[in-house]
Amino acid sequence: MSVQETSLTASARPDVRRLGIGGGTALCAGAVLGPGVLTLPSLAAAAAGPASLLAWVVLLAMCVPVAASFAALGARYPDGGGVATFVHRAIGPRAAAVVGWWFYGAVPLGVVSAAWIGGTYVADAAGWGRTGAAVVGAVVLVGALVSNAVGLRMSGRVQLLLGGLLAVVLLCAVLAAAPRVSAAHFTPFLPGGWASVGSAASVLFFAFAGWEAASHLSGEFADPVRDLPRVTRRTLAVITVLYLGLAVTTIGALGPAAARTDTPLTALLEQSVGTAARPVAAAAALFLTFGAVNSYLAGASRLGAALGRDGAAPRWLAKGGAPGEVPRRSLAVLGVVAAGLAGPVATGTADLDLLMRATATCLAAVTLAGLAAALVLLPRRTPLWFGGLASAVLTAGVLAFSGWLLLIPVALAVAAVGFLTLRRTGRGTR
Repeated sequence: MSVQETSLTASARPDVRRLGIGGGTALCAGAVLGPGVLTLPSLAAAAAGPASLLAWVVLLAMCVPVAASFAALGARYPDGGGVATFVHRAIGPRAAAVVGWWFYGAVPLGVVSAAWIGGTYVADAAGWGRTGAAVVGAVVLVGALVSNAVGLRMSGRVQLLLGGLLAVVLLCAVLAAAPRVSAAHFTPFLPGGWASVGSAASVLFFAFAGWEAASHLSGEFADPVRDLPRVTRRTLAVITVLYLGLAVTTIGALGPAAARTDTPLTALLEQSVGTAARPVAAAAALFLTFGAVNSYLAGASRLGAALGRDGAAPRWLAKGGAPGEVPRRSLAVLGVVAAGLAGPVATGTADLDLLMRATATCLAAVTLAGLAAALVLLPRRTPLWFGGLASAVLTAGVLAFSGWLLLIPVALAVAAVGFLTLRRTGRGTR
């Protein structure tokens, strides 16, 4: 059977699922509330100063229709293929294969970036230097791979625990720094002009690119129609409070120093508890990066299995892709590629900022494709449809700031189409 004749939603649905509201919220929040919280407040401040708050607000507003659209599509078409499933139904199997390759190719870049950020926070607190950061990052990556290899149930429970602890630490940092917020730190508000806000938004997209990861888990819910909207609402509430709180306090409490620090969470905590903040921030970094790496590996491994199942990737990737099973082959591929990327990052050959921007570019392309599918599949001229249209325009604008990094999703698209062409040619010559 050709790729054109298969369906990314063809897998049978058993009566019992593993994922509930609590575990689903933890996994989704872990995917969205990623390592950007640790670094992006300062990077955005460096790009646009206090006006970076506008970028935070715009992207949070964009998140509402994005999350709602993906939740509505996931409830209608629950499957491990996630956004690729939606694109398959709306546009066709070849486009779905391209989207799947975009996400699958982005995840190793993203998990290495996340693990390295966590390692940097820990090494900064312990005074270990670059080697220590590399070791801690490796532990985070290996731990997430093992957690996923033993099954989604354990991953969900680990995420629930880590997500709760992380939210408490971040909220405490915001509350502790709030009394030190000064209005003087918000002037001049727009030192770099309006173009700087667009630059900040391009950087910040890394922190808002987790909804497509969560969409790959839609097939794991007991009742997607009931559970996905509830999980989405809870996740939106969590990230809105924490993202805006951190953005405002980073600018308002740190002032110009916000643009110069690599560890803004540590800087916020130090204002209240002094040097004791360093181990606290390091622990929070470990929770956050492990949660993000765990969530992305969970979603991407199932996507790889779905692509293999439907002939959009090698067939042997499909093993373990049924609901309730563990796609260890797909997970192993992600682990091997991530390990190959980790070496150059640890030695300084590859730039971490570049990896983050490359990841954001691929995920923005996936988000845009998912929104395009939503515009086709969801009822037209409804509030949700118009919200999805506005978010698609904003996402396209973010992609425009990626510059030459757009070559990465282009190369992945060529690879996906090339694989499908070779597969069809091979079958046609038999």
